[in-house]
Amino acid sequence: MTVPAAAPVPTLKPGSAAKALRDVLVITRRNLTRTIRIPEVIVLALVQPVVFVLLFAYIFAGSFSLPGAEGASAYREYMMPGFFAQTIAFATASNSSVSMANDVHSGMTDRFRSLPMARGALLTGRTLADMVQNSVVMVVMVLCALMVGWRIHHGVLRAAAAFALLLLMGYALSWVGVVIGLTVRAPEAAASSNFLWLFPLTFLSNAFVAPSTLPTVLRWAAEWNPLSATVQAVRELFGNPGVVDGGPWPTQHPVLVSLTWSIVIAVTARALAGRRYRAAGA
Repeated sequence: MTVPAAAPVPTLKPGSAAKALRDVLVITRRNLTRTIRIPEVIVLALVQPVVFVLLFAYIFAGSFSLPGAEGASAYREYMMPGFFAQTIAFATASNSSVSMANDVHSGMTDRFRSLPMARGALLTGRTLADMVQNSVVMVVMVLCALMVGWRIHHGVLRAAAAFALLLLMGYALSWVGVVIGLTVRAPEAAASSNFLWLFPLTFLSNAFVAPSTLPTVLRWAAEWNPLSATVQAVRELFGNPGVVDGGPWPTQHPVLVSLTWSIVIAVTARALAGRRYRAAGA
């Protein structure tokens, strides 16, 4: 009696899209597992934005006034989309830059580069892991926002589109963080360099104050700020105060401007990160 030969196990070609996807998922899982094993990072990432929300909602809300919307409750609904965007921006860019700088400093990027894996898997896996972490942070932020009086007024579908815009913006900024992590020489430098661009990006915007209250030059910068477009689009989709008729072109078309900014930033930063990664291995 002859035993039939076992069917050959299909293998993935070295350059196949399926193998590249598998490599990306492996790196994504590796980054998430490393984060889970450091619970202090998770706790700080969740607690810090909640503390800021409570401070602004119950201490500073009465000191701010909005054109056409008065009272602390109106400002709480106005500020929450700004806090969503700010939290995503800070958490994503900082985590990407510091984690990537750690991998470079410890020699992990050289080890991954020597393995038979997709060339861009290490970078893409880093940004996808950040997107997963952002989703968890967003859930906590929404629960905190509901506690301070924030509400969704335009239905579930439009709210889902708003959260998608926030995550897309975070994904784009994570590529900026990857570029910084591949450029600096130490993780400490990556952490410090984020403040140089994240603070102007978040505070020189419509996240917490109406741009109409700013001087002319600062108002123009805030109106064309990528974060302002996302915040304005999210407010429009949620139905929160801050949606205005007229004004500059970005204010009238915030969803389109937000999508455009996120795609341009992601594509540009991805190209720069890939070039930097290849140059480091040359």
